Amino acid sequence: MKATIGLEIHVQLKTLSKLFCSCSSDIDDKEPNTMVCPICLGYPGSKPMLNKRALEHGITIAQALNSKVIPVIRFSRKNYFYPDMAKNFQITQYDVPLAEGGHLYVGEHKIEITRVHLEEDPAKLVHVGGGITNARETLIDYNRAGVPLVEIVTDPDIESTEEARAFLEKLSLILEHLGAYDPHGEGSLRVDANVSVEGGNRVEVKNITGFRNVEKALIYEVVRQSSAKTMGIEVVRETRHFDAETGVTSTLRLKE
Repeated sequence: MKATIGLEIHVQLKTLSKLFCSCSSDIDDKEPNTMVCPICLGYPGSKPMLNKRALEHGITIAQALNSKVIPVIRFSRKNYFYPDMAKNFQITQYDVPLAEGGHLYVGEHKIEITRVHLEEDPAKLVHVGGGITNARETLIDYNRAGVPLVEIVTDPDIESTEEARAFLEKLSLILEHLGAYDPHGEGSLRVDANVSVEGGNRVEVKNITGFRNVEKALIYEVVRQSSAKTMGIEVVRETRHFDAETGVTSTLRLKE
């Protein structure tokens, strides 16, 4: 069955400091919760300051993707209650992104870009004694909170799991050439993949790392959704998690 795929790619930008404070963004292999300050932890009265280099990286990436850069910079608060965001909101760009439109070719196929925007990374959840669904306990490392991200959102133009992987590999080469990110950094490129089969409900698979894992997660979802459709079972519109060890996706939450 024909699949329709769209990607949301979150890229950690290669900067010396975080997006809105002077804390170092070099957080790999650091002691948990040592690379933080009142700004990235959201203390009352703390005042964020935009990282100029992150903005420059974002504009360069947008231009490389043939996107139209918006001449106004505007940030919004995305409010949600979850332990990975100490201040209970994420500073992101919503109604006015950094750039709109654009495209990237994979072979002869033109993949349209919806938007490019900047936002801060949330904290890292460390699951102890298991994975996200069966951990004994979950710890929080706020070192990652506030690290600058650029999010690149594609239209649902991708037609196969192989093409999704090829798109990511080409995008990674462009980002590395621009000096915008470190491809060897932990979690430096994470993907939310949206997939539906033959006009069915869209399912989102969150926070996939590694190009091969993106392809595997999409293969599993295409097979799962195709099987459900063949049996006359409605595919539920939901958010799912991909387990890289088992190669299986599982339900995280239903879409509202």
